[in-house]
Amino acid sequence: MGMKCKDLEKRPETGMERIQFEVESSIDEREKEDETQVPDESGSDETTVPDYQLARDRERRVIKPPNRLGYADLICYALNAAEEVQDSEPKNFREASESIYSKDWLKAMNEEMLSLEKNQTWKLVPLPKNKRVVGSKWVFKRKEGIPGVEAPRYKARLVAKGFTQVEGIDYNEIFSPVVKHCSIRVLMAIVNMYDLELEQMDVKTAFLHGELEETIYMQQPEGFVEDNSKVCLLKKSLYGLKQSPRQWYRRFDDFLLKTGFVRSNYDSCVYMMKRNEKVILYLLLYVDDILMASSDKHEIQKLKEKLNGEFEMKDLGNAKRILGMDILRDQSKGELFLSQHDYLKKVVERFRMTDSKVVNTPLGHHSKLSIKQCPQSEDERKKMESTPYASGVGSIMYGMVCSRPDLSYAISVVSRFMANPGQVHWQALKWVLRYLNGSLKGGLKYTRTDPGRDALEGYVDADYAGNIDTRKSLSGFVFTLFGTAVTWKANQQSVVALSTTQAEYIALVEGVKEAIWLKGMIGEMGISQGCVKIHCDSQSAIHLANHQVYHERTKHIDIRLHFVRDMIETKEIMVQKIASEENPADMFTKSLPRAKFKHCLDLINFVEE
Repeated sequence: MGMKCKDLEKRPETGMERIQFEVESSIDEREKEDETQVPDESGSDETTVPDYQLARDRERRVIKPPNRLGYADLICYALNAAEEVQDSEPKNFREASESIYSKDWLKAMNEEMLSLEKNQTWKLVPLPKNKRVVGSKWVFKRKEGIPGVEAPRYKARLVAKGFTQVEGIDYNEIFSPVVKHCSIRVLMAIVNMYDLELEQMDVKTAFLHGELEETIYMQQPEGFVEDNSKVCLLKKSLYGLKQSPRQWYRRFDDFLLKTGFVRSNYDSCVYMMKRNEKVILYLLLYVDDILMASSDKHEIQKLKEKLNGEFEMKDLGNAKRILGMDILRDQSKGELFLSQHDYLKKVVERFRMTDSKVVNTPLGHHSKLSIKQCPQSEDERKKMESTPYASGVGSIMYGMVCSRPDLSYAISVVSRFMANPGQVHWQALKWVLRYLNGSLKGGLKYTRTDPGRDALEGYVDADYAGNIDTRKSLSGFVFTLFGTAVTWKANQQSVVALSTTQAEYIALVEGVKEAIWLKGMIGEMGISQGCVKIHCDSQSAIHLANHQVYHERTKHIDIRLHFVRDMIETKEIMVQKIASEENPADMFTKSLPRAKFKHCLDLINFVEE
C-alpha cells in the first residue's frame, strides 16, 4: 500500500520532517494492516489514512520557568549577565599568548603558578588505574582597579573543569553562602549613621585555602607541563571545582569563630565581634571580598594582622568599591553615596544608546506590554533571535539589585518576556536604557537622621490585576533604614486576587515577612528597634489585618496569610494608613507620571544626580 504525507507536500521540507518521513516509510506491513478503516461519505469501505501524527502535529506546550525559580535566582541571572558587560579577555592559553598584551598575561600566569606552588596545591603522581582525571584551563581577567587605590591589573587563574566532576565520587555538598546585597546596604546605613571606619580587604587565591575531602586527579596546566606521564593529585581546593566555594567558606568561617566573632542568624556571611554586649567590629564576606567596620580603627588594624597571619591578603584601605558599587563618602557632612555610574555607563555603551534621547521615567506611562505582542510566526522569531533582549534585561537587573530601586518595576515587567520577546518589548527595553542614559549618576544617599526617629520603616503597595494577560496582581515594597532605602522588591503575585483588598493584603504579607527578617538582622547588629511600622494605602487591607473578623467576601483568603494578625498582636509590627501620594512603594507596582515618580524617589533618599 503506497503512503504519502499530504502535509509534507504542502510545506517546505526541513531536516526534522525528512527524518519523520523516512521513519514513516519504514513502517512494517503488520502496522499497516492495523490502520483504521474509515468509510467515506458515499458508503464505500475504501481505506484512508488520517493525516495526523502525534509526534509531528501535536500542540507544543509553552515552556515556563519553574515556580521554584524566585527572586534569588533572578539575582544570580543578573550577576551572570553583568559579567558580559565587562571588556573581553582571552578565552584560552593560545589567545593569551598571541595577544598584544601577551607579556602581561604571561606574567600573570607565572604569578599564579608561584602562588599554587607556595600553597602546595598538588603533587605530580602517575595516574592510578581506573581513576578519572579532571581537566584544567586558564581563565583571564583584566581588573579595572579602584581609582586612587590600585591601578588596572591583569589576572590569570588556573581552574579545574568542574563540569566533568561526578556527584558522589568527586564531590558531595557544594552549597556556599555569600552576603546579601541588602546586608551591605544595611552596613552602609549603620556606618554613616554612627560615623564608623569602613575598610576593605581582598583574599588572594581564596579558594586555594580550602581543604579537600575527596581524592581528585587533574591534568597539568597548559604551558606548564613538566612530565607528560604524570597528573596532579590535588591536596588543596582549586578554582573551578564544585566544592571549592564551600570548602573556602568553611575554612574562613572556622577561623572567624575561633577569633571571637559571632555569625549572624539572618545572614551567614555577616559577622560581629562583641564586647560587653556591644558590637565593636563588623565583617561582611562576599567570596573573597571583605568589608570591615568599627568605631575604633585600632580594632580594624588588629583584625587585619590576624587575617594576614592566616591567609594571603591584600589591604585596600578605605572602602571605595564593592561588587561594582562605588562608595563615595563625605564624613564631614555625614553622607554616604552608593552608585553604579561606571557599570551602568558600560551597559549603555554596550547597547549603543549613548546618543539616545533621554526620558525621565524608567517605563513609558503608555506602555502596556502583553504576551500577545510576542512573535507568532517563525519569521518573526528568527528576526528577534539576533536581538540581545535577555542580555539587556540581565545587565540592567544587576543595577536594580545593587543600588537602583527606581528600575524595579520596569525590570519586573520586561523580564516576563525573555523567553520570546517581540519588537514592542524590545522598544520598551530601549526606553529603560534611554532612562538610564539620563540618570547614570543616580544612587542612594545615606544621611544622618534624628536619633529619636524609628530606624526601620516599611511601605507596601499592590496593583490589582496589573498583568493584562493573567490578571495577576503586582506586589511592591520598600524598607528604609535611617531614612534611606535598604531593601526593595517588585514582583507578580503567585495567585489571582479576587479583589483589591486581597491584592493589597498579599502585598502586606510580603512586606511583613521582610520586616521580620530586617528587624532581626539590625537587632543583631546593635540597632534597637521596637515595633516596625509598615505603611499601606489600603484601608480595607489594614482593617482585615488589625481585626479578627469573618466576612463573606474574605473567607476565601488563604489562612496562611493571616499570620500578619499574629505579628500585630505580639507588637512585632504595626500597620498604618498612608496617603497614596506619600507612599513610595507606589513606584514599584505601576508606571507613574514624572512628578509622582520623582516624589517617590525623594521619599527613599534616591538622588538622580
